[in-house]
This record gives sequence, structure tokens and C-alpha cells, in this order.
Amino acid sequence: MNLFVGLDVSSETLEACFLGNQIDQVFLRTRFTNDTVGASQIKNEIIKLNDENHFKKIMIGMESTSLYSFHPAIFFQNDQELKALNVKTVIEDPRRVRKYAESYDTDKTDYNDAFIIADYLRIGRGTTSPMREEKFMALQRLTRSRYQLIQQLTETKQHFLENLCYKVNTLSRELDSVQVFSATTIELMTEELSVDDLANMPLEDLAELVQKKGHGRFKDPEVFAKTIQKACRNSYRLDKAMADSIDTILGILAREMRGLTKSIKELNKAIEDLVSTTPEYKCLTSIPGVGPVYAAGILAEIGQIERFPDQAQLAKYAGLTWKRKQSGNFESENTKLSQTGNRYFRYYLVEAANSVKNRVPEYKTFYQRKYAETPKHKHKRALVLTARKFVRLVDTLLRNHQLYMPPKEAKEIE
Repeated sequence: MNLFVGLDVSSETLEACFLGNQIDQVFLRTRFTNDTVGASQIKNEIIKLNDENHFKKIMIGMESTSLYSFHPAIFFQNDQELKALNVKTVIEDPRRVRKYAESYDTDKTDYNDAFIIADYLRIGRGTTSPMREEKFMALQRLTRSRYQLIQQLTETKQHFLENLCYKVNTLSRELDSVQVFSATTIELMTEELSVDDLANMPLEDLAELVQKKGHGRFKDPEVFAKTIQKACRNSYRLDKAMADSIDTILGILAREMRGLTKSIKELNKAIEDLVSTTPEYKCLTSIPGVGPVYAAGILAEIGQIERFPDQAQLAKYAGLTWKRKQSGNFESENTKLSQTGNRYFRYYLVEAANSVKNRVPEYKTFYQRKYAETPKHKHKRALVLTARKFVRLVDTLLRNHQLYMPPKEAKEIE
């Protein structure tokens, strides 16, 4: 006989259903608090039931609810008494459980949800992969926070550029995106100097100011000063009320960008400190184009590679799969990319693949071939397919604990 414990987790409670081999074999259905007291009570119930029934297999399952499911999952996985009973703790994809729940004609309640999760485990639909080790969970907190800050920084830059166009509408035409968001440009556009002040300032004085703001890094500050003056002279003028409003907004956004940039650098340092000594990290950073951030992001989402039976499951986890569409003798050639998967994992794989294709000839050739195959969305399609190819390399290196070798070198060793 087996025991399946389904937990519906909320911030305050753990709704539990203890289910046996049969759907009507319910040992216990009750509610516990979501804290160490409630988790310990669940553990004691499992031990008590096992003493009475001598279960061959015991599984505890809950949906992935991020913060709320983290603590109970770790508690059950690390408990020594449960380890002695070979208890397996699993985190289930809420979408899969929700699809399974649709087969039941019942109300959506915590009480019923716990039963459905237990039954989902009972019929063998539950995940077979182990939970991530805590070092990977710690890494995931850092890499996901970095991802979120990058999104915030991108959005802030868009708002800054939009308001900058009100102040100097031709500036983004005269400067590229790197120059627009350089510290020198931002300081010039957010200081007390008006557009007329910049336009009418003697060129030598503006060049000197540019060199001062750039801490002496400009080889030819006069060229940059001329560009700024040209943009200022050709731009429309705002009345005082509008100009003051835009200056206030630009100042606030500039401070926000500096703060976000500083925070991202701090996270980069923390990420590198955490993973720099791990063998998996060295495997991935041995690939040309895969730096510390991409390697850490990929590892944080994978955890132990043993959680996945093969590279196909790894790609499916990232959402880099295309569902087959076939009926009778018809086989569709146009299939859509999966809409599910781990978006963080997919993001880091795609970004890493984009970098790798610029440094590894094999990936560059593959990307170019896929780019030429379709008239629509060339770059996006080719890059996603390159990322799918990249998954196989990631899986091989991590599973075999080896460093990357170019194909030619690998053949010579063989």
C-alpha cells in the first residue's frame, strides 16, 4: 500500500488530504497551519499512519506557489525522520493540476484541491524529478531578482527616452542608444542648464564640460559637444511650465536608473560569489559567449541536471518545444512554439544562444541557415531554434561533467 499526501498551500494554512491506493481510501482530510507547528503535525500523522500500514511508497505533493510552498517543501524534504521512511516531496506545475481538476465536477475549494493533488500523485502523473538543492534555490533568488531589475531598468530607460524627446526631440536622431544613455549625456540633460544654455554655450566651454562629466574619457570631446549643440539648436522649445515638469521627471528617472544599475552590479557580484566554485558553473562558462550571468541563470533554473531524464525534457521545461499536429494522413508543417515552460530559463537560454552564435562557428552557421529558411520573423525564429540546439550542448556538458571543446578538437582527441 502507498500513501499520497496532497497539500493545498496558502499563506496561513496547509489543507491536507491523506490518500491511499484507491480514490475512496482517504485516511485523513484536515487543515493545519502553514508553519513549523502545522508541518510537524503533518509529519507525525505520516509516521503514525506508516506505523499502522507499512507503506511501500510515501509521497507529499503541493503546487508550486513560489513563496508559500517553499518553506513546507524544504521542511519535508530535509526532515530526517521522513528521510528514514524514504518520503518523496514533489512540487507540481499548477497548470497540469488545474487541467486534471477539470475532470472532476466539484467546487473549487481548498478542501477539494488537496484531494485532487493527492489523487494526481496517486495515478502517477506527479513529477519524478527531485527538488532542487538549496544552493540552487539560493542562486535562483539572486538571478530572478536580477532579471526583474533588468526589466525595471529597461522600462525606466524607455520612460526617460520618451521624456527626453520632449526636451530635445532630435537628440536620439543624432546619438546612438549607447550615447543617449551614457552618464555624460544623462548629466547634461538633467542639470540646471536649459536647452538654450547648451545650444548657445561656446563650443570650447561645452567640450570642457563634456570632458569633465566624462572624467577625461573622451578622445575628442569637441565632436560630442558639436553633436549635442546641433540637437539642441534644431529641437523645438517648450514653455517654462512644461520644461520644468520634464526636467523634474528626467531627474527622477536618472536617479532611478543609477540606483537600478548599482543594484544589478551588486547582484552580479553576489551571483558570481555563489557559483564561481561549482563544477557545473565551470562547465557552462567554458562555452565561448556564456559569461557568469548567463551560466548562473541557467543553473539556477535547472538545479541538478539529474532532475531531468534527458535533453528533450530539459527543452520542454524551458518551453522550447513545438507540439506535433497530425490527423490521419495530414501532418502540419506549421506548429507553434509551446506557450508553457519556465520563462526565466527560456530567457537565459535564448540570451546565451544569441551570444554563443557570435563566437562559435557551428552555431553561427546553424543560425544563418534557419534565418534564411523563412520570410517572416527571421531573427526571432532562428534564435529560438538556435537556443533549442544549445539545450543539447548544456545537457551534455552538465550530465557528463565536462568542459566545452570545439568539434575539431573533440574529434582529434577521439
